[in-house]
Amino acid sequence: MADSQTSGHTGGPGDSDLNVTPLFDFAQRNGGKIVDFAGWALPVQFAPGVMKEHLHTRAAAGLFDVSHMGQVILRHADGATGAARALETLAPADLIGLKEGRQRYGLFTDAQGGILDDLMIANRGDHLFLVVNAANRAADLAHLRAHLTDCEVEEITDRALIALQGPQAEAALAQIVPDAAAMKFMDVVVKDSAFGALWISRSGYTGEDGYEISVAADEADAFASALIAQEGVEPVGLGARDSLRLEAGLCLHGHDIDAATTPVEAALVWAMQKVRRPGGARAGGYPGADRIAAQLDTGPERLRVGLLPGTRAPMREGTLLFAQAEGGTPVGEVTSGAYGPSIGAPMSMGYLRADLCQTGTAIYGEVRGKRLPATVADMPFRPATYKR
Repeated sequence: MADSQTSGHTGGPGDSDLNVTPLFDFAQRNGGKIVDFAGWALPVQFAPGVMKEHLHTRAAAGLFDVSHMGQVILRHADGATGAARALETLAPADLIGLKEGRQRYGLFTDAQGGILDDLMIANRGDHLFLVVNAANRAADLAHLRAHLTDCEVEEITDRALIALQGPQAEAALAQIVPDAAAMKFMDVVVKDSAFGALWISRSGYTGEDGYEISVAADEADAFASALIAQEGVEPVGLGARDSLRLEAGLCLHGHDIDAATTPVEAALVWAMQKVRRPGGARAGGYPGADRIAAQLDTGPERLRVGLLPGTRAPMREGTLLFAQAEGGTPVGEVTSGAYGPSIGAPMSMGYLRADLCQTGTAIYGEVRGKRLPATVADMPFRPATYKR
């Protein structure tokens, strides 16, 4: 759930159609190159550039402004359990079983089993806290309000969201919130600090250990400044966030997954816990359940896979894939592609005809009129380092 990629349009305060986050001045003050990112003026990179920012996050800690993501509180008269019971009618995840203080990745599906959005869902005791993609936040809010009429849906608009990612993230945040060091992957807590109440989850979207921290908008600049004052922490743009998430094999909604893609095709069945699958105690009951159950039974016609191009040329979104070096019809398409600074090679993910998805299968991508070789590869391209 890394949201849409950059459009390349340079934005700024003069672009009245762009939204600005509470960290806009922070980004400008620290040399961020501001672009239009899903309608938001956000830094795509800082002075070191995407490659160095990527590697710095892997080696130390990167601070990302992800305030464009939607923050939503879902309340029900029966507390978090009631909210979870209601949300299970829209998402094929085990939310009733999500314990207080824990977070889970989930998917909104439509009547055809397509993925409307992916999101993070946290149980905070008397309510659920959701983080949704920026480009889908309005549609997600309308979806929740239209279908969960027994719930109160509150969009949080007065808080920023910061991702602190990398092996030095724990030490940096612990200087401000010592208890954060004891958190495990997908734990969530609310902690008082010198910057007000911080809503902290030990999670992120880079494959690295780290945190996502919701902070009051009027404290966000001071909080981010305090973090980059810690040894090893540098501001990082969303360009590196995209290459980091691709190395981690994580999907980008609107590119790798969308309403034309089911969770089975997207290889996201792991996000559907057994209790919600056919034969489970709470199987079905969400939009598109019949189609998804049929695909689980017989297998989909296509699957999301990783690809390692055989040359230095990246195979980017839209590259058509073929089974042969010459002739034939397309058997798939790349949905994301970039150079992977940590793996030292180009990498892609995309969809392939299911009978061609075995690891090691030779495939050809058509780049500028030439068929170039690639190999079906396991993901993630680089192992995750979550603190479990």
